[in-house]
Amino acid sequence: MRRDHAEEVHEHDRGLSHDLPVLARRRMIRLMAGAGLVPLVGCTSEDKTSEAASSKGTPEGTSPSAECATIPDETAGPFPGDGSNGVNVLKESGVVRSDITTSFGDSAGGTAEGVPLTVTLTVVDAASGCGTPKKGAAVYLWHCDREGNYSLYSDGVKDENYLRGVQETDDKGQVTFTSVFPGCYTGRWPHIHFEVYGSLADATAAKSITSTSQLAFPKDTCDTVYATDGYTQSVTNLSRLSLETDGIFSDGYTQQLATMSGGVEEGYTATLTVPV
Repeated sequence: MRRDHAEEVHEHDRGLSHDLPVLARRRMIRLMAGAGLVPLVGCTSEDKTSEAASSKGTPEGTSPSAECATIPDETAGPFPGDGSNGVNVLKESGVVRSDITTSFGDSAGGTAEGVPLTVTLTVVDAASGCGTPKKGAAVYLWHCDREGNYSLYSDGVKDENYLRGVQETDDKGQVTFTSVFPGCYTGRWPHIHFEVYGSLADATAAKSITSTSQLAFPKDTCDTVYATDGYTQSVTNLSRLSLETDGIFSDGYTQQLATMSGGVEEGYTATLTVPV
């Protein structure tokens, strides 16, 4: 029997059964550190990596730091479209594009509606203290539509492939996508998924992922957007959530919280630095 969208999200996108031991370990380490108790034994390289991923990265415009942490790794969720869960859009002609509001190809012709959104990600080298842009890397970005549905997977939009696209980073390590503000569906804080690859060739071959993570939106922006037409259900869903209780962001979201500018009429711009 086919599970509905909410059930799939609860099991896979939040990934609690897989992530709970890691989250518990992160919280325990933080509690011990706060009490002045530094764990001297049983600290593995995985623990150190997880803890570093929860620390704050270097904000844009500040000096590079030797302690720059990589962007936290997160689940790609049940609807990645990268071949890891059935559908693979990365090998299709037309997926390399900046405007992802419309579907591409002969079998799809839909357009995602909603408040305009521009997303700019800056991929930098964490090992250099976030001071070196990752030129020539590639980013695959995807998210749900205004109704909370994912193209290629959700009922009614399985023949669409909008809100998915790949771009190569420029000299500044940046990629920019034109999209619409995603809705808030049951069980998840409003977010955008992305995968970073070492090159465009790797991305379009769907191999050798460098990093998989998610971008989170500030609550005030979500409240403003969801007060507009078409986002009614998102208001209810958001009222039941917080960044602190979300299954993905509850262990720390500082590095993943987008910086926002703009407004409903002219559209919003979301920016995020992505150390890898």
